[in-house]
Amino acid sequence: MEIKVLGTGCAKCKQLEKMTREVAAELNLDANIEKVEDIYKIMQAGVMTTPALVVDGEVVLKGKLPSVKELKSILS
Repeated sequence: MEIKVLGTGCAKCKQLEKMTREVAAELNLDANIEKVEDIYKIMQAGVMTTPALVVDGEVVLKGKLPSVKELKSILS
């Protein structure tokens, strides 16, 4: 599983990365998690509001910080 956390470095972006890593570990996911801060790469993904989460090439969340329950649902 390829997971990308898109965000320019704001507090919510950092929190989403932390939550994503914690949830992936809790669910024992075999995932490669990457933080993308390059604004051009973020825009290429079609994302205009951050934070955003991309799973296996598909934008599954953008513009908000999910609850832990919501994030578990997205990643499982």
